[in-house]
Amino acid sequence: MTKPSKKRVQAVQAPSMQAEGGRAPFVPPITISDRQLLDGGRDDAFREVLYLMVSSLGRLQDCREAFARAIRLSSPQFAVLMGTAYKQGSAGISIRDLAAYVQLAATHVTTEVGRLHQLGYLEKHPSPDDRRSVLVKMTSLGEQTVKTVAPFVRAVNDQLFAEVTRSELDLLHHFFRRFCVNSDNALVEIRETESKVG
Repeated sequence: MTKPSKKRVQAVQAPSMQAEGGRAPFVPPITISDRQLLDGGRDDAFREVLYLMVSSLGRLQDCREAFARAIRLSSPQFAVLMGTAYKQGSAGISIRDLAAYVQLAATHVTTEVGRLHQLGYLEKHPSPDDRRSVLVKMTSLGEQTVKTVAPFVRAVNDQLFAEVTRSELDLLHHFFRRFCVNSDNALVEIRETESKVG
């Protein structure tokens, strides 16, 4: 019984000795395994990119919410309305295609389309190719609303993308298309890890 007691005392005393300067500087473990994303074996630059991404994407979401407030809609409703405006064509756009374009779940888009329909911004009609599918189009009110908010959106985008070149935008597009797929896999990893812990 005495030996375990001594071990517990040593475990308590160890931090006191370390706090007096007896330990080596802490070197955090790397947070990504891909060596091409490391710099000299360190992930400092990688983590800086992550912090910039979180900050920038948060601000981008703030901008979308401001656009939505300008026309008295929610942020998802704004995305659905604008997505319809630019992808409806002459026949309309399906819920599935609209959801893929605005990067929202199809069930979420269905709900917001219903709300925008009730508000008079969108109209729905059966697809001639698939009667089970619904095509969505702008109403005249929806079109006028998009025209009203467009100058505000354009002015903010001009600030967001000032001095960004076309080639940089193309690289960004390529990166986020890949990152969006990777993020789905990352969420699967999170759910699996949390299920094991739970």
